[in-house]
Amino acid sequence: MLLAVENLTVSYGGIQALRGISFNVEEGEVVSLIGANGAGKSTTLKTICGLVRPQAGTVSYQGESLRKVSPHQIVSRGISQVPEGRRIFTRLTVLENLEMGAYTRNKQETRQSLDSVFERFPRLKERKNQLAGTLSGGEQQMLAMGRALMSRPRLLLLDEPSMGLAPMLVREIFSIITEINRSGMTILLVEQNAHMALSIAKRAYVLETGQIVLSGLAAEMARNPEVRKAYLGE
Repeated sequence: MLLAVENLTVSYGGIQALRGISFNVEEGEVVSLIGANGAGKSTTLKTICGLVRPQAGTVSYQGESLRKVSPHQIVSRGISQVPEGRRIFTRLTVLENLEMGAYTRNKQETRQSLDSVFERFPRLKERKNQLAGTLSGGEQQMLAMGRALMSRPRLLLLDEPSMGLAPMLVREIFSIITEINRSGMTILLVEQNAHMALSIAKRAYVLETGQIVLSGLAAEMARNPEVRKAYLGE
């Protein structure tokens, strides 16, 4: 078991965002969390990364609890997140943004990671000296993904990678996600576009108002009448 979330409860003030959720991610899988806005998907990823601390429950990575581990140490252990809204540094160049993602690595590892990212995202190499804020939405998403890959993660957390992108770019981004997984990386994907999320995942969980209400193989969930009605618009 690469990642295990058990009975996780998170509150913001008096509002309970997660209500005792449990799920797991096995090595090499793509696992999708789907649900409407406010369901608790982003909170789940932030808690795994140590940016939000739970009131109860545990997050374990490779069999060890992350409860007292700081966010930068979690990155060093092999978990990296592509945040919702991309959160790139718009006034830095593409290259500088990528280098920010490798702050836990030495110079040699950074060069190797950079070569790997440029091979996967040739458009970033073409624009490496360009200010990140001048990139298109699709290119900014590629940059956010490339920055996360610079730390050489074992588990990649993706938060709404299709947000704000045209359908053609959404297909391109999801094709890249599939390629990343085929290279051996485990992926936990949070996504409102349930069609795309279920099409590339092995397993999936449905979050509603902070609770997991359904789980199973992604292919089976895509055929589930309740999921099709609520999340696939059918």
